[in-house]
Amino acid sequence: MRAHAYSLGMIETLGLPALIAAADAAAKAADVKVATYEGADGGIVTVYVIGDVSSVQAAVDAGAEAAKRVGRLLHSHVIPRPDENVPKMIKNLMRSEAQEEAKPQPAQAKAEPTLAEQSINDLRKLARSFADFPLSTNDINTAKKEDLIRLIEEKQQGGGDKA
Repeated sequence: MRAHAYSLGMIETLGLPALIAAADAAAKAADVKVATYEGADGGIVTVYVIGDVSSVQAAVDAGAEAAKRVGRLLHSHVIPRPDENVPKMIKNLMRSEAQEEAKPQPAQAKAEPTLAEQSINDLRKLARSFADFPLSTNDINTAKKEDLIRLIEEKQQGGGDKA
């Protein structure tokens, strides 16, 4: 069985307002994609987020806290690199992934993305490329995106040497 390269996070709430608050907080907390949501009987709804393991964990934690503040959190869970059959259980997740992969890429060359447009993984790689970056490798791996952007910009403006 093949595992996917991304992680799958789930936040289950009672009621739609808590779910929307959870999805919003999750999307803002880390570099993740809110893939889809599903409803069950009795007002139970679940939102699914995908991304790298640390980003999904941070997003699920933030989303769970938001759901508790707004309504009722039932469960939250992160599956690192789920087996390929797991996403097939989620009705729209595979469809949205297939649509992303099928999008035609423009033939023209794009300008290099700004720091804010880069993924958290790319920012972590960039931070590790500086010889005297103010965070340790472990701290870089757990840093928030906005903190990495701020520190990288400071290093670039200050002429920090790359390794």
